[in-house]
Amino acid sequence: MSEFDKKAEENIPAEIRMISGCKDEQTSADVGNVTSFGLPDPAGRAGGACTSAILKVLYADKKRPDKDLSFKDVLLKMRDVLDDKRFEQIPQLTSSRNLDVDTKFDITPDDFNGTKRAVLIGINYVGQNGELAGCQNDALNMKEYLKDVHDFKDENIQLLLDDGTNTNPTKRNILKAYAKIAEESDAGDVVYLHYAGHGGHKSDRSGDEKDGRDETLIPVDFQKWGVGEILDDDIYQKLVLKLKKGVFVTSVMDCCHSGTVLDLPYKFVGDGKQEGGMNANEGFNFGTAKGGCIIL
Repeated sequence: MSEFDKKAEENIPAEIRMISGCKDEQTSADVGNVTSFGLPDPAGRAGGACTSAILKVLYADKKRPDKDLSFKDVLLKMRDVLDDKRFEQIPQLTSSRNLDVDTKFDITPDDFNGTKRAVLIGINYVGQNGELAGCQNDALNMKEYLKDVHDFKDENIQLLLDDGTNTNPTKRNILKAYAKIAEESDAGDVVYLHYAGHGGHKSDRSGDEKDGRDETLIPVDFQKWGVGEILDDDIYQKLVLKLKKGVFVTSVMDCCHSGTVLDLPYKFVGDGKQEGGMNANEGFNFGTAKGGCIIL
């Protein structure tokens, strides 16, 4: 194990894998009609391109794949689906460990012996400028997949949707949900996190981003005075660092500029061009406890 790998284990307790729908510099897409993706689609026809692609790969026609897929397989197949639909987004995998990308993709590890919890966020920004159509559907589709394929229970799935019924995905509520799942989850537990909504980037003020920009999640109330966006630095400190050792975490981020929004130290780009395994971000500043994922 390299010194960098040791630092990653020492500083980031949990094993976290995040699939993003695009690179930091790319925007995502809201798909008006996902019928051709063959998805469960419980609440309408719209959906996000990333969520639609990963469900096409993992849950087309409500069936899991006949053969096990690796993390690399999932990303490259997602890219094929997106390319077939003429989307330019490049999926990425980032992680807290130097993961072998040929490892079998699974939200639940073979030695699972704990509780499965999920936070699913879908924001359509109802009635606002930039309103989206498919993000609530994404969260609901993913909930069905988690229950059907991975045996998640309703009582351990928190939905944040701006639908007037579920918990409203305000900045406070999103951070509260992340803090709660980190606090409740112990070694042996499984955590799944899904975000579908707008993402953005802002000028980096902490000096930990080589491209000079922090990636952000955009809560439903971001336009209210004093609220604003959720910085990747905040997610790193309030979620990533709070998840305990022995917790197995999978996250899917379906939003613009999402490639490194969890500020994790390893990256694999699903464009079919990256040779070998994950690239370690040797400039990652563990000492700041802010992350600092530099674009490779």
